[in-house]
Amino acid sequence: MSDTLHTGMLPRQVADAYVDDLIALDPITGTYLGVAASSSRLPDFSPAGRAAVAELARTTLAALDAAEQRPGADRDSERRCARLLRERLNAELAVHEADEDLLAVSNIHSPAHAVREVFTLTPADTDEDWAAIAERLRAVPAALAGYRSCLELGLSRGLYGGPRPTATFIGQLTTWAGEDGTEPAFFTEFAAGGPAALRAELDEAGAAATAAVAGLRDWMQEVYAPAVAGRPDTVGRERYARWSRYFNGTDLDLDEAYAYGWSEYHRLLAEMKTEAAKILPGAGPWEALRHLDEHGTHIEGVEEVRAWLQGIMDEAIENLDGTHFELAERVRKVESRIAPPGGAAAPYYTAPSEDFSRPGRTWLPTMGQTRFPVYDLVSTWYHEGVPGHHLQLAQWTHVADQLSRYQATIGGVSANAEGWALYAERLMDELGYLKDAEQRLGYLDCQMMRACRVIVDIGMHLGLEIPADSPFHPGERWTPELAQEFFGLHSGRPADFVESELTRYLSMPGQAIGYKLGERAWLLGRENARAAHGDSFDLKAWHMAALSQGSLGLDDLVDELSRL
Repeated sequence: MSDTLHTGMLPRQVADAYVDDLIALDPITGTYLGVAASSSRLPDFSPAGRAAVAELARTTLAALDAAEQRPGADRDSERRCARLLRERLNAELAVHEADEDLLAVSNIHSPAHAVREVFTLTPADTDEDWAAIAERLRAVPAALAGYRSCLELGLSRGLYGGPRPTATFIGQLTTWAGEDGTEPAFFTEFAAGGPAALRAELDEAGAAATAAVAGLRDWMQEVYAPAVAGRPDTVGRERYARWSRYFNGTDLDLDEAYAYGWSEYHRLLAEMKTEAAKILPGAGPWEALRHLDEHGTHIEGVEEVRAWLQGIMDEAIENLDGTHFELAERVRKVESRIAPPGGAAAPYYTAPSEDFSRPGRTWLPTMGQTRFPVYDLVSTWYHEGVPGHHLQLAQWTHVADQLSRYQATIGGVSANAEGWALYAERLMDELGYLKDAEQRLGYLDCQMMRACRVIVDIGMHLGLEIPADSPFHPGERWTPELAQEFFGLHSGRPADFVESELTRYLSMPGQAIGYKLGERAWLLGRENARAAHGDSFDLKAWHMAALSQGSLGLDDLVDELSRL
């Protein structure tokens, strides 16, 4: 870490120095933050590279120990930042020290996914931008080789990724290499979008990157997949607890969380039955949703659905600004995009750059579809866009000078952000924006999906028993096969989405539960604040104060929200 950390810094300065040092090690993070100098480089994903990031965390924690003893460290702004930084770095170190880097195989979250996705965010407006892109493309083979070396070390130590995520990942690499007959090679096609003056350089770099993807795929298929065949996809209680701390920012009572998931399941099922009867009398919720797939409101065309989703966000901003939020002009801008093919099935959001030159963006994976039922897209875009992820993450960026750069950017806790986004869906329901039974059943289906995530994610990784009052296999113990069946029976989404989701849960244990548990934390914080203020409680003021305090783990979040 920089020597300057030993010259009287307070916690927020320690946190921001950490961001600077991390960007030097991880230029993908730099690109997310809009740092132009990062555009030409990729991280070292080898064991040595991962060790360097861990050592930075350790030296930062030592600097934080000293900073917390200095005058002024007890101010709320310093206290919150220190609280977050310590919790995050310790959680990250716990994951690293358990060698989780050595078995990071996933359908959504791995170094290979990060390498591919960063090109969709790298500036590409000028010849200088494209010259940096060419250099970054040339760095792809080394980045993927570093990642492979981690997996090789894992195999040598008897550490194995799951067979199911491995198989899915091999299929994704085949798509990215342009070898499955559905899409052109990602890096080759990306390079083709550059200027004529750099044509030869970009084509050569794009071809080398594509060859590296194919090479990783071949090794995964020929070496890694046979080595992990027959191994369990689930992780057990000890690993699950470690990852749950990482994604949720707290040490959860996992058995209590599992019971909460079931209580939400039963509550939501009753509401869904009521809405389903309005759509198709006598039908159950998922029969009604299948009816909507064929006969409900839908959008035809990929560009048409992109524009429609943009309209949802524009309308929400227009209606909510000044009533339930107070939005700066630069926070009001958000773009709807179509996700590049070859990724997971779930929509996602990318935050704005620090200077807002790249706005926040929502991304819809089409999965080859051209016809889009809208029943679940409305609440999903309240979740991904406005008032969900975009308002929270863009507001953090907007008030970064009042927080710290760390709190506003890389210090995010997944369950905090996902909990806010699910709270945002519920808020729009509370405010009456789900205009008919069709949209409300879609919203409840989204809520049910998050409740089922809590049940199956904890249940299958810990091998818990299905309760006696469950309508599904009571008394049996969860397996991935039962989890996929249960999820499919309780979701309006197609089979390929359900399969993608289960693979995600198997390769990111503890992440999927943060939506519902995070929403519970946000609701509890709001109710505590409302009780403290009584009739003087101002929801708009509370929203803006809550969105301007940066990220926190779930226990810390409830505490801080209750004080507002």
